[in-house]
Amino acid sequence: MLIVAPANPLDPGPSALLAEAQALQAATYAPENNHALPTEALAAADIRFFAAREGDTVLGVGALAIRDGYGEVKAMFTSDAARGKGVAAALLRMIEDTAREEGLARLNLETGEELAAAVRLYERFGFTRCGAFGDYADDGISLFMGKDLR
Repeated sequence: MLIVAPANPLDPGPSALLAEAQALQAATYAPENNHALPTEALAAADIRFFAAREGDTVLGVGALAIRDGYGEVKAMFTSDAARGKGVAAALLRMIEDTAREEGLARLNLETGEELAAAVRLYERFGFTRCGAFGDYADDGISLFMGKDLR
């Protein structure tokens, strides 16, 4: 049974999956276009971090960064073995629910066209393309998406 719950990104299971995600990001994007947060930053007070597990096995991770007036989806990643099993959707539902509980009216995210499966997931959840937000610059590489939660 898949369980999605708050987790510590520094614990071994989530940390190992985050290392895999960060390696993929580093192989896909130049350093100036890689906006993944370091694992340690995902343990900050303004981050709500989640892990999806079956038993003791971590299958996916995701986070909600609380920003001024909105939430940002961060660190979404599913293990290769768990792809296509609803793990990312379950994580995104938890992030959305948590954002609403936090009183946030909007969720934003930054991704890339190269991550086509992620883009399709976000579109299925009602995210639409938007302009750069927060500290991001429109660099021609990043794809920005947002969703009104009201």
